[in-house]
Amino acid sequence: MNSPPANAAEAPAGVVARLLDWSVVDGPGNRFVLFLQGCNFACPGCHNPHTIGHCDGCGACIPACPAGALAPAGGHIAFDPARCTRCDACLEACPAGASPMVRRMPVDEVLAALREALPFIGGVTVSGGEATLQLKFVVALFAAIRAAPDLCHLTCFIDSNGHLGPLGWARVLPVTDGVMLDVKAFDPTRHRALTGQDNARALASARLVAAAGKLHELRFLMVPGQTDRPEEIGALVALARELGGVPVRLNAFRRHGVRGPARAWPAMPRAGVEAAAARLAAAGITVRLPAVWAGD
Repeated sequence: MNSPPANAAEAPAGVVARLLDWSVVDGPGNRFVLFLQGCNFACPGCHNPHTIGHCDGCGACIPACPAGALAPAGGHIAFDPARCTRCDACLEACPAGASPMVRRMPVDEVLAALREALPFIGGVTVSGGEATLQLKFVVALFAAIRAAPDLCHLTCFIDSNGHLGPLGWARVLPVTDGVMLDVKAFDPTRHRALTGQDNARALASARLVAAAGKLHELRFLMVPGQTDRPEEIGALVALARELGGVPVRLNAFRRHGVRGPARAWPAMPRAGVEAAAARLAAAGITVRLPAVWAGD
């Protein structure tokens, strides 16, 4: 059954939008990935817009499901995974940017899933949505992994938009091996237009996490006419150098999965990303490019 976010007084459980038991694009090596539900940004260019909101039980998804996998259940939505065909019609129908397919997973349940995938993975990544909105769960999960003799060799990574404050980082960094942190834009006005939030916290988080020796990479989404501008790339170079040459992953905007006005945005051309990469490399910054290019 779909449930609202866990109350802080309850035992830690994650509101999980999706699990991947094997991924090579969510951190170093082969990784188990949990996409947690809920985000404090409202990015029109988000490729996972169904992870932004929380289900309010409105029921708009029920008639949209051709498999009959959804039903009303006391103000929430009951989801039958055995009937689900993963057509994602319910996600398109949801007016709240949510998913009726989320599930509440206690830490022990996640550990059991990790043990099933253990021969194939070298680490765990929590992503989203925004993983740090469920900080209590993330801290409990990472601490449990570190305490388990058969799991403690797994590295624990966070994929974050950086909006977490310093007290939150102080709680989670001691049990975290690495952070992949997104900077959506450097110009504050542009960042607010792209996310609904100011960028001061993200920039402060990048500096704080780097100082702790936990910043695995900066991630920067290049959107034509918006974040591919010379001044944006120049600011990215300056920040990466300030942080000691932290690697930068350049991602190219694609329309796959996006909703609303971003569907009309042009895709980021490969030549533009490679030009930015050359500028970063000339400054001595390690650059990581998209593994696959649409249309190649």
